[in-house]
Amino acid sequence: MTKLKFLILFYFFTWAAEAQELNFTVIINSDRSRIQNTDIFNQMKTNFEQFLNGRSWTDDEYRPEERVKGNLLITINDVPQIGFYNATVQVQVVRPVYGTNYESLILNFADRNWNFEYLESQPLEFNRFTFLNNISSLLAFYAYIALGIDYDTFASRGGNPFFEVANDIVNNAQQSGRPGWVQTQTDRRNRYWLINDIYVSTIYGSIRDAYYLYHRQGMDLIQIDPETAYKNILEAIKLVATANKLQPNGIFTITFVDAKSDEISQVLKSAPFEIRDEAVKLLLEVDPNNARKYNELLRS
Repeated sequence: MTKLKFLILFYFFTWAAEAQELNFTVIINSDRSRIQNTDIFNQMKTNFEQFLNGRSWTDDEYRPEERVKGNLLITINDVPQIGFYNATVQVQVVRPVYGTNYESLILNFADRNWNFEYLESQPLEFNRFTFLNNISSLLAFYAYIALGIDYDTFASRGGNPFFEVANDIVNNAQQSGRPGWVQTQTDRRNRYWLINDIYVSTIYGSIRDAYYLYHRQGMDLIQIDPETAYKNILEAIKLVATANKLQPNGIFTITFVDAKSDEISQVLKSAPFEIRDEAVKLLLEVDPNNARKYNELLRS
């Protein structure tokens, strides 16, 4: 899929071709680090943003306004020694909805276990085919996850090329022995299980189909054909429920509802009652923790 759809002037073409694909904001919370001099964290923020936003991750051409927007929220939990950090990461990615100013949250993932070494003015290099360090591997992994999810919302399974690279990053990083890259049953909210459920496993393929149906055939039609949009959003929820029946509480299922539960509970308020009724029954099976939120749909 080509993001740059119209080329009008040579000048504009040159300017647009130079634009990168990502527009991420990195936020670093260092309150728990007990480090008085926060200059290192300001530098870290700048360096991480430059790594994400300053390089080309695809062969496609993007206008600046088409760049994939997201937040990387890094909480420094501990600094056991100088230059070594233990952290958690929250990754959030949004996508514009056609014909509106609204941005739909498409990824909201909490990565609970990341440790890394960072030295002042440290350059960050990345190689798809080898593990260089735990910073560039994690940042590149989520860059490709963000792109893959975004492309999946515009074309059916359009994110395959990016998920393939993300899977390569996980495979290469396993040699490091660092937490988050390996298969574990104690904490499935990690990078290994995220890419496994999205790309490697066949069980959750219907959730990827749901991303396209929900956004391109649902949210993007809300303003012009709400009847069709509501039906397609319901069909997307059915696809998620299908995957959940095959393998309950998978990390990809949880990731979907973490991103979409608030939005669904708002968007479907205007849907016909039969749509809301069927959607709520499915959502209570997939995401019982938000039962109160979904049951409100029946009172609208």
